[in-house]
Amino acid sequence: MTAKLIKGTEIREQILAEIKEEVDKIKAEHGVVPGLVTILVGENPASVSYVTAKIRTAKSLGFKEVQDNQPEDITEEQLLALIDKYNKDDSIHGILVQLPLPKHIDEKKVLNAIDPDKDVDGFHPVNVGRLMIGGSEVKFPPCTPAGIQEMIVRAGVETEGAEVVVVGRSNIVGKPIAVMMMQKGPGANATVTVVHTRTKDLAAHCKRADILIVAAGVPGLVKPEWIKPGACVIDVGVNRVGEKISEKTGKKVAILKGDVDFDAAKEIAGWITPVPGGVGPMTITMLMRNTLNSLKFRLGLM
Repeated sequence: MTAKLIKGTEIREQILAEIKEEVDKIKAEHGVVPGLVTILVGENPASVSYVTAKIRTAKSLGFKEVQDNQPEDITEEQLLALIDKYNKDDSIHGILVQLPLPKHIDEKKVLNAIDPDKDVDGFHPVNVGRLMIGGSEVKFPPCTPAGIQEMIVRAGVETEGAEVVVVGRSNIVGKPIAVMMMQKGPGANATVTVVHTRTKDLAAHCKRADILIVAAGVPGLVKPEWIKPGACVIDVGVNRVGEKISEKTGKKVAILKGDVDFDAAKEIAGWITPVPGGVGPMTITMLMRNTLNSLKFRLGLM
C-alpha cells in the first residue's frame, strides 16, 4: 500500500489562513498588527530569494513588514546598533537577521544581540533554554522543527509512546526536534533516539522507528529496507543533485532529492513527506506564527 503524502504546501495554506484570521481579529479588537523586520546584509542571491518570500508572506497576512537592506561592508558595530534600534521599537515584534553574514561580522554576537522576546527564529540561547525546559516556558520554537511537529500532528500520526528516531544532530533541526518530541504534551510524549555520522549500525536504529525524521543532508541516505512498515517518514533533506530544463519555463532548474529514497520508501511507509513540497514550505509559515505569538505575548493573550 502506498504511503499517505504529508504535503507541506497544503498544511501551510491551512496555517496561514488561521494566522490571517487571528491577525484580523487582533487588529479589530486592539488596533495593532504583528511587526516583522527582516535585515539583509549584502546581496547573496539565495538570501535575497528567501527574504523576498518571507516579506511576501508577511504582507499577505496583514503584518507590518519592514525590509531593512544593508550594504555588504556594514560594520559589526553598525549592525548591532541597528538591532538595538529594533529591540526598542514597540511596533516590531519579530527581528530576523538573514544568514549567512559577511565574514567580518560575528554571527553569534549578532544573533545574541536580538531581544529574546523578539527572536522569532528561536536561535537565541535564552529561547534554546526555554525549549529545553518545555511547557509554558517555550515562546519561539525554531521554525523548521516546529513545522515538522505540526505536520506530524495534522497528519494524525500518534506520537505518545512512539519510537522516534532523528537522523542528524544539527542545532537548527536535529537537536531541537528531538527535544520537542520528548517533551510532555500533545504532539510529543515520544521516546527519542538521535543518530548521526558516528552512530554504529545506523540502519538498525532506523528500523525501530515509528516516526523517522531524517535531516542529514545526504541524498538517498536512508534506504527503503531501513524503514519500518507503516512508519511515518519526515524527510528534511533538500539536496541539489543536478539540473534539468523546466517544461513550464524552458529554463534550467535544480533537481532536488531528499535524504530518503522516496520512490521506494513510499511503498513501505504509512506516511511520508515529498521533496520538494514537504517540510520546506513549513519554515516560513512557522516564522509567521512565531511573530504573531510574539504580539500575543505582548498583549497578554498567551
